[in-house]
Amino acid sequence: MVRFAPLLCVCCLFLAASALPAVAQDETAPSDPHPEIVAAYPDPIADGDAGEFVVLRLPAEIDLAGYVFTDGDTTVSLSNVSRRGRVALSAGPDRARNHTAAPVVAVDRLGLANSGEHLQVRRNGTVVDRAVYRDTAAGERVTWNGTEPVWRPIGATDRPVVSADGGHVRAFVLPDGPAVPIQTLRDADDRLLLAGYTLTSDRVTDALVAAHERGVTVRVLLEGAPVGGRTRQGAQRLDRLTEAGVEVRLIGGEYARYDYHHAKYAVADERALVLTENWKPSGTGGHSSRGWGVRTNQSRVVDGLAATYRADASGRDARPWSQFRRGRSFERGAVSNASYERSVAPETVPVEETTLLVTPDNAEPRLVDRLDGAQSSIDVIQVSVGWDSTLAAALRRAADRGVRVRLLLSSAWYVREDNERLAERFEEWASANDAPLSVRLADPAGRYEKIHAKGAIVDDRRVVLGSLNWNDQAAANNRETVLLLRGSAVADYYGTVFDADWRGGRSPLPYGLLAAVAGCLGLAAIVGGKIRFERR
Repeated sequence: MVRFAPLLCVCCLFLAASALPAVAQDETAPSDPHPEIVAAYPDPIADGDAGEFVVLRLPAEIDLAGYVFTDGDTTVSLSNVSRRGRVALSAGPDRARNHTAAPVVAVDRLGLANSGEHLQVRRNGTVVDRAVYRDTAAGERVTWNGTEPVWRPIGATDRPVVSADGGHVRAFVLPDGPAVPIQTLRDADDRLLLAGYTLTSDRVTDALVAAHERGVTVRVLLEGAPVGGRTRQGAQRLDRLTEAGVEVRLIGGEYARYDYHHAKYAVADERALVLTENWKPSGTGGHSSRGWGVRTNQSRVVDGLAATYRADASGRDARPWSQFRRGRSFERGAVSNASYERSVAPETVPVEETTLLVTPDNAEPRLVDRLDGAQSSIDVIQVSVGWDSTLAAALRRAADRGVRVRLLLSSAWYVREDNERLAERFEEWASANDAPLSVRLADPAGRYEKIHAKGAIVDDRRVVLGSLNWNDQAAANNRETVLLLRGSAVADYYGTVFDADWRGGRSPLPYGLLAAVAGCLGLAAIVGGKIRFERR
């Protein structure tokens, strides 16, 4: 997604650029291929900023004679660079190679100021490319979205979008289908990579230990600082895994690449699970939450998840549990143990295409494209959404052009009031724009306890399913995994579940009126009267 810098920032950049060394009045950047400034690493966590570098993109078809890179103080000639494509220039190449996948070319001098730089590529004195940054962040690399600098921790991934055509997937929902995730773990013969936010399930722990004992390579990667802290039950499960010899790593700490490792997936041999639920009794255990999940053996998707796991588990922010737990204490947490009727059976269904997306690398713009391309309907199930989020804005755009949008939100106690206010705001917008957008808060009615699913069905042909909560913080700063599934059969499966949950939902009173009407309406109005937000 392209974000345009505010006018003030553009003006500031223009004024800053005017302070650069003077160039000819008639100079203009050429439209033909030329070297471009791609990224810079100006503030390594090392004495003397050893290992800093700048990454250039050098087109294969050009002669580099006459081209130089400069920061105004140091000038590096590019004429002797034989490589093409992405190339990193560094005066400390040995250290720089640890922090970039680009081939590193050694240069005599390169000193990037932590207080900011104006970087340029010139050809015979004419500026052909430029980039500006200010106020570095230690251990972070800068790239540019237009003229705007974007900082990300060194080691953060740039995963490609991965797609697989055809095949079948195993679709299931929770709490109805808890056998699918646990049996997938139990059936592993060779490798078992489990990634999650939290893990507190005895059944999952048992399956991982049993797999390790029969010779399976078992590795676990979790968030180091989940909201609310880690429970004593969770710490005990991780202790048991570690004592059994299972590798357990937690992402977090001073150099964390993500705000939260919130992804929920597993790779078991040549199959993969992608979930909306945590590895907890309330989630994959089927004792509380409405969740969505899918299992696939499409090799490109499985390989893409395995590559994501390796990239995340190998970072310096992924520390062993034994190291992480040292000196920490944990509080006892509540355990879900409710039972629900298994009324929605898992189904193996054909798909036309499956696409793996991850945040913050590539998911948000692709999801926005899907919503902006909707022609007839969008059904969304979420714990909550951010009104100002990019995805919520896409829902309003869709409704504004006549697409029917239904948004089903959680009524759990910890989000109920916020979601009632959110529903009121959507209702006001829909009324003002005569838009077919409706909102309901879930009424589980004994089928599940609360909504924890994060999914969507678009045009009865595409399904969005994964760990991503629809707010900009999660999309921009968390590690999340999402699958896009295309096909009428898979859309019918999740669509049938959504329709049932929607029919059981309730359209809440506008939050601002609750106090005023509570004494007048009483219990009878709550039971017998339902305000509807639909625009038919």
